[in-house]
Amino acid sequence: MTIQNRIQLSFHKLTHWEYWPYQVVYIPISFLWIFYAFKSKSLFFFSASNPTMKNGGFVMESKKEIYDLIPQDYYPQTALIKKGFSWEEIEKLRLTSGIQFPFIAKPDIGLRGSAVKKIDSINALFQYRQKADFDFLIQDLIPYEKEVGIFYVRYPNQTKGKITGIVSKEFLIITGDGKSSIAQLILKNPRYALQFSVLKKEYGDQLETVLPRGEKQNLVPYGNHARGAKFVDGSHWVTPELEQVIDAVCVQIPGFYFGRLDVMYRSLEDLQQGENFSIVELNGAASEPTHIYDPKHSLFFAWKELARHITYMYEISRINNKNGIPFLPHKIGMKEMRLHFEQSAKIVNF
Repeated sequence: MTIQNRIQLSFHKLTHWEYWPYQVVYIPISFLWIFYAFKSKSLFFFSASNPTMKNGGFVMESKKEIYDLIPQDYYPQTALIKKGFSWEEIEKLRLTSGIQFPFIAKPDIGLRGSAVKKIDSINALFQYRQKADFDFLIQDLIPYEKEVGIFYVRYPNQTKGKITGIVSKEFLIITGDGKSSIAQLILKNPRYALQFSVLKKEYGDQLETVLPRGEKQNLVPYGNHARGAKFVDGSHWVTPELEQVIDAVCVQIPGFYFGRLDVMYRSLEDLQQGENFSIVELNGAASEPTHIYDPKHSLFFAWKELARHITYMYEISRINNKNGIPFLPHKIGMKEMRLHFEQSAKIVNF
């Protein structure tokens, strides 16, 4: 990547708020958070939002423990690899679980898609295990090509919930022109070019390959904004039929009231009918209404949506608290936050 490319990308990030550090984006929202913490008399009021998730699903929550809350029919086969497992234990678990190559490996306690990798071979799994200084999951690839994030809210005193936002995810897919290398195609798109160093480390000399005209290649097979996916607001897809499908799933998940389901599906028509879809992940109190990251939306729109969803979380947490769910004690909450930052450092450095 040339110096000119780097300057152009820096300017692109500066002029597109979706790339700004979340600490900057959330500055105005932090005042609302403090207000709700004051009203709750707890900085960790969010911990009561989803009583069956550790810390409400905000920090240090195990993905495997959350998957275990979901009926098996709704998510892919998943196995937990503990940090201390021997290679023999890992292979035995993979074989007994029936998970076949290729599959996805990801941290059990994750952070914005960090350390999520597609594993194509025994050697790739061995290398991932050698680097992983944390518990991780191996998981069947989902056979559907499309992905959405569906934000769901249900008050504890209600029998039905609602969808408060949908984000459609466009993967980092390049299309060959018969003359440009994969690397050149990546650099033509600022969104993809921002991932160039990571893709170079992962694909190496394969990026010099010239794809035939019209041939497509998905370089990052999961819809994560931090890994180059484009987020498009699909909230206009909400229909009574879709709400009924999602509500039917969510009411089967004990203690789940607030969060985002990342779902892969075959077609919107099938999803509306409750067919041919699978849950990639279920996120709790730390969930963002990720439709805000659609490039067409302003920062003011994002602030409004963030405030709306934090208010949902506060109100749900207060109701659960009145029903006997305690807020996380301050001392324990601070310890959990410290552990979260330690875990995040391991994953980001992966």
